[in-house]
Amino acid sequence: MEIKRDVYLDRLVARKQNGFIKVITGIRRCGKSYLMNKIFYNYLLSEGIDKDHIIKFAFDSAEDLLLIDEDIIEINEKNRKVNPKKFMKYISGKIEDDSVYYLLLDEVQLLGSFEAVLNGYLRKDNFDIYVTGSNSKFLSSDILTEFEGRGDEVHVLPLSFSEFYSVYEGTKEEAFDDYMVYGGLPAIASMKTNEQKSNYLITQMNNVYIKDIVARNNLNSNQDISELVDILSSGISTLTNPRKLENTFKSSKNSTLCASTIDKYIGYLKNSFLISKAERYDIKGKKYISTPYKLYFEDTGLRNARLNFRQIEETHLMENIIYNELRYRGYNVDVGVIEFREKNDDGKEIRKQVEIDFVANQGSKRYYVQSAYAIPNNEKWEQETRPFDKTNDSFKKIVIVEKSMKPRRDEKGYLMMGVKEFLLDLNSLEI
Repeated sequence: MEIKRDVYLDRLVARKQNGFIKVITGIRRCGKSYLMNKIFYNYLLSEGIDKDHIIKFAFDSAEDLLLIDEDIIEINEKNRKVNPKKFMKYISGKIEDDSVYYLLLDEVQLLGSFEAVLNGYLRKDNFDIYVTGSNSKFLSSDILTEFEGRGDEVHVLPLSFSEFYSVYEGTKEEAFDDYMVYGGLPAIASMKTNEQKSNYLITQMNNVYIKDIVARNNLNSNQDISELVDILSSGISTLTNPRKLENTFKSSKNSTLCASTIDKYIGYLKNSFLISKAERYDIKGKKYISTPYKLYFEDTGLRNARLNFRQIEETHLMENIIYNELRYRGYNVDVGVIEFREKNDDGKEIRKQVEIDFVANQGSKRYYVQSAYAIPNNEKWEQETRPFDKTNDSFKKIVIVEKSMKPRRDEKGYLMMGVKEFLLDLNSLEI
């Protein structure tokens, strides 16, 4: 089963031969290697690039390591990196002319001195370099520093709903229900039973993601960070901050985990791409509000697995899915805040604040998006659109509901559409 990931392919194609190292990042098991080694590789072949000018190498592959006289067992036993001199000698033997060579390097953090090696290759005019990796520092905000300002990140999320639905055997309603519960890790799309899916996600969450974070950051145990993930899983789409989480630990976990440690752990979770932070943005004041903020999971299936699928809160999960979709489409996404003054019943002017779920920005484009699971009456519609009234600008304003429905506008020009219609049409924001 091949899942097309045209959005990411287009992003890689747009970066061809741009003089930067293309760094494909994303949560483990989201399909980074498949994107580079299968989808992008096949694209290069379709463009007439000779196989001899596409060099694929995976630093976690026993077969590939044998090509440079390295032994994966010995490397693991000694906990060492791949010898960079052996790899560079291998690459030199592959270069036969001045035509462009495409280097597709998987798990590159396993190569010793990989930063120096890749920066050295950038000085060659006929090298175009694409890499993936799993080291948190390599895959975080330090990318540009690691490559001396010449790293170009392409962040890959788990499958979007449209990608998931493209290989799903069933109706879009059934697909969305499955997607909300089990998420979009590519392996899930090929699994047939709920038992398979839930067992896979629970195993991945406990034995891969949490363990990775503990090992990568030299934590003494996984208890505190596991409990933090539990609390965050229960509170997706709600405003929080380290101080509030500290109080939650004290009351529900009988723990003394302090706010500064919690803040550090949240950083670890972000660097591993397990969660993402949406900061609050003062729309009228045009400034960010550092705290509180919202945290969303990169994959709803992993979030649900952490709670053993006990808290399937459709309202919050739909909001998480919309957030991820906006990021998938390349938008920077914030939580909108609007402060205003109005008179109360006594005629006294008071200050109020309303929130817009998402402010999606991309260059000069901006969209205001509300996630409303249901709009049963006019009162609920007015409640959801009241923040739109306070923006006093002409950017497009959209309410997304769970019920399947074609897009329609009210007399103010505010747009309402079903979440499945929104997710399945990449141009739905432009309607």
